[in-house]
Amino acid sequence: MTFNTDLLADNQSPSRRIWGVGALCKAVSDALQSRFNPVAVKGEISGFTRASSGHCYFSIKDAEGQLRCAMFKRAASQLQFAPKDGESVEVFGKLGVYEARGELQMVVESMRKAGLGTLYEQFLKLKAKLEEEGLFEESRKRPIPSMPRRIGVVTSPNAAALHDVCTALRRRVPHTEVVISPAIVQGLEAPGSLVRALKQLYSVQSVDVILLVRGGGSMEDLWGFNDEELARTIVQSPVPIISGVGHETDFTIADFCADLRAPTPTAAAELCAVPRDILLRSVQSLFELLTRGAHLTIDRAEQKMDYLQDRMGRPSSRLHLEQARLTHSFNRMKECVRLPIAQSNNKTQLLGIRLERGLKELVQFQKDRLQKSSIRLELLDPSLVLKRGYAWLSDQKGEPITTAKQAVPGQGVKAVMSDGEVGLVVSDVRLKSVK
Repeated sequence: MTFNTDLLADNQSPSRRIWGVGALCKAVSDALQSRFNPVAVKGEISGFTRASSGHCYFSIKDAEGQLRCAMFKRAASQLQFAPKDGESVEVFGKLGVYEARGELQMVVESMRKAGLGTLYEQFLKLKAKLEEEGLFEESRKRPIPSMPRRIGVVTSPNAAALHDVCTALRRRVPHTEVVISPAIVQGLEAPGSLVRALKQLYSVQSVDVILLVRGGGSMEDLWGFNDEELARTIVQSPVPIISGVGHETDFTIADFCADLRAPTPTAAAELCAVPRDILLRSVQSLFELLTRGAHLTIDRAEQKMDYLQDRMGRPSSRLHLEQARLTHSFNRMKECVRLPIAQSNNKTQLLGIRLERGLKELVQFQKDRLQKSSIRLELLDPSLVLKRGYAWLSDQKGEPITTAKQAVPGQGVKAVMSDGEVGLVVSDVRLKSVK
């Protein structure tokens, strides 16, 4: 087995870039995006299918080739006809690479039957541009006031749309003032005229909503409402704008920029004007609700007053009641004071009795104790011992002689008796023998 290393060497050349598959598909997609998109293609439908998700998949082909297409649910829901195989159509969208299979694919944003010319292509390009800038964002659109004080209308003074709008407003809100700013709504001068008419209304005080309306017509007739300057003027409006251009199936750039799109001029008038009868019924309902609330409040107040009046009664009765309450409180206070005093007196008497008895017992105890001490003291008197025949011996100096060994034969001693003293001489001394 042998290896051809020439190809490997070429691939490792530092001058040649090696692409990853996904990166290459992404680069090709970016190149298509910058070079062709958005793009319009005309051809014949082939293999059209609609998935359960609502997305549509098909091919566009002619004698020289074919292109895979995908139309997602949002765009498919705006189709005005049912596409069929073999039908010649013009599709508008963006080219890209479906990286999962590495196939060239066109994401279709809109489709129409062939034969409408290049106006639709211009429409889609402008729509894509303004949408990318955020002019169609729902977040910037304002709610329509339900009861505008003054309504501005931009349309042709000779158009049927003005008659329809005025008729609807006169029927629904005859009390509301309508300010008409005339404009050309068809032809080359239409965009500039519409811009000037709108700017005139912007300077009018107390205009709460503006109706931009025109009757139905072909795409060419409505083309004045697909102008970029007009779109930016609509976005700059200080008040909400309702767009009612053409019939229900007609869409213009002005519709996407307006705060609200109405399918017809008459519908535009109805969207900003609640009928007077409904307002009057609402006012009547509010009046009745307010009346019931007022009556209920009055009834409750009167009921509370009656209750307070019953509780209050006559002033003299109230005074007697308060006097009785005061007397009762005074008696309770006297009882509350008398009882502790009586208890204290009883306790003092009891303590006095106990003190007196305790003193007597203490005196008697001390007397008994003194008597016992006296008896004990008398029993300790030496004279009593001498009366029983005992004598107290002492030497000539008066020192007591308590033991035999203190005496000396021939020594003179003194013996104290109970009735006197006796002088004695020791003849001999005999000590007890110690065992």
